[in-house]
Amino acid sequence: MNKSDLRQWPQFSDAEILAQRSRKNKTTSNRPYAFHLEQECNASGEIIDVATLFLTNRECSFRCLMCDLWKNTLDHSVRSGEIPTQIRFALSQLSGSKSARQIKLYNSGNFFDRKAIPVQDYSAIAKLVNGYDRVIVENHPALCTDDCLRFRDFIAPAELEIAMGLETCHPELLQVLNKKMDLDDFDRACDFLHSHQIQSRAFILLKPPFLNENEGIDWALRSLDYALSRHVDCCSIIPTRRGNGMLELLEKQGDFSPPSGKSLETVLQQGLSRKRGRVFVDLWDAEQFFSCRTCRKARVERLHQMNLTQTRLPAIICGDCSE
Repeated sequence: MNKSDLRQWPQFSDAEILAQRSRKNKTTSNRPYAFHLEQECNASGEIIDVATLFLTNRECSFRCLMCDLWKNTLDHSVRSGEIPTQIRFALSQLSGSKSARQIKLYNSGNFFDRKAIPVQDYSAIAKLVNGYDRVIVENHPALCTDDCLRFRDFIAPAELEIAMGLETCHPELLQVLNKKMDLDDFDRACDFLHSHQIQSRAFILLKPPFLNENEGIDWALRSLDYALSRHVDCCSIIPTRRGNGMLELLEKQGDFSPPSGKSLETVLQQGLSRKRGRVFVDLWDAEQFFSCRTCRKARVERLHQMNLTQTRLPAIICGDCSE
């Protein structure tokens, strides 16, 4: 296959993607599957504590090619009251949650999918998060509707921020990823949120399938520029990881390999140099992208500090590798 010939890129159906899955992890509808306290640089340049909750709910109805979030979801919708119960439990168990100024309510899908988060729970959720400066949720661009405005009003005076997966601004590749959206859909969502004083962030993939290492860097940076030009306040760069079955299949076919740590460093460095908005790299299990055992921890820590300070730090020189 000639990877430069876009017309030869395959399209995968929902059924084909589902067929590559393994079993889901065991979850329960009255407990979040994870929660932790993290630090993040806010829009004012301050390093603040953020309470991050991963809520358990119905599986997302979109079958994205690279997604593995379905592993921690249910096969059914939660009952009204169960999401507030999850939030209440997490905040009671999360050491330091009272110091947090922002809270992320991530639900492995779309917060404004009514089959995932019941609309009748908005008020109860708002009462649990009304002490935070900002509430951040994740949502598909196609589901940025008046429900966003309703929830925004419930949580006031806290600000609402909605994180959306742009993934890539490569129009053909975006279709291959089975996102069920195009760039016009993303643009409409950004315009809608901006016009209603709702902040936004974008998730961008580093080296999705069918791109080589240099193309992965190039399109991640193009996608960063694209998002920031659409009123997006910050971008999170996600290195494309194995783990959902479909990517392992593509890897066997020669159509995917994870990005290198060097690519991760390059994208963050160049993204910060643009000084157009906050840029983060997702560092979950990030050591896997660095081959050198001598310097991998130091490299991940450098990226962490760059996330926090939003400044480019001196490069790490390692005598045991060429990275």
